[in-house]
Amino acid sequence: MRKRKNTNGERLRRGIYILPNIFTSLNVFFGFYAVIASVNGNFVAAAYAIYIAAVFDLLDGKIARATNTTSKFGIEYDSLADLISFGLAPGLMMYLWALKPMGRIGWLAAFLFMVCGALRLARFNTQTGKVSSEHFVGLPIPAAACMTAATVLLWHRLDFSVESHKFVMLAMLYIIAFLMVSNIRYNSFKKAELFRKMNFNVLVAAILVLIFIAAQPSIALFFFGLSYVLSGPLTTVWRLKKLKSVKVEPHKAEKHRTIP
Repeated sequence: MRKRKNTNGERLRRGIYILPNIFTSLNVFFGFYAVIASVNGNFVAAAYAIYIAAVFDLLDGKIARATNTTSKFGIEYDSLADLISFGLAPGLMMYLWALKPMGRIGWLAAFLFMVCGALRLARFNTQTGKVSSEHFVGLPIPAAACMTAATVLLWHRLDFSVESHKFVMLAMLYIIAFLMVSNIRYNSFKKAELFRKMNFNVLVAAILVLIFIAAQPSIALFFFGLSYVLSGPLTTVWRLKKLKSVKVEPHKAEKHRTIP
């Protein structure tokens, strides 16, 4: 029996299905390169490789949703890629760059960063479809990895001595690890209104941000990374204070109500 030839639509769909996984593979490639660069002592290259991996991690999801080619295989492959690029690579980079002189305490901090990233990815996969896509529960692992990469770039740009700041790096890893497995909410910037409603002032501000990044990339990346990391706890504190004030005001109104 003659086999039915595939239609152009079927061939196109198979080709599109491969596309997001190619971007995920590029994510793994640059994550692995960051590991190799860290082992060779080239920490600046490792930091930039982590950022490039983050770009491909962003693109593979966008492409999969745009082409309607999301699959369970793609989700699992993406998680494994993220664990390498944003768990192992930054953890090893921070250990070899700043924490190695601290011995066991140093590599345990790097291990904690990686395992908290793995827990964060596992929780994210189990919450897919159950939690609103407008926010993340816990600091996303790519943002955590980019924060460590931005720190390396800033210290290199300002020519700071990492030896005298190793306890700062140790504390930073512990804090970032805690934020990844916390229930603190972070903005996912997935609201459609962010892209549909843009006035002229917002466009000018976006251009100024790009100019800032182009002029001082290490300082700009560190500033934006730190701002995003702190946005979750600050927003949580603001939300709790607002909720507390809402509960107190009706109580005061009831207390001061006069009986006719």
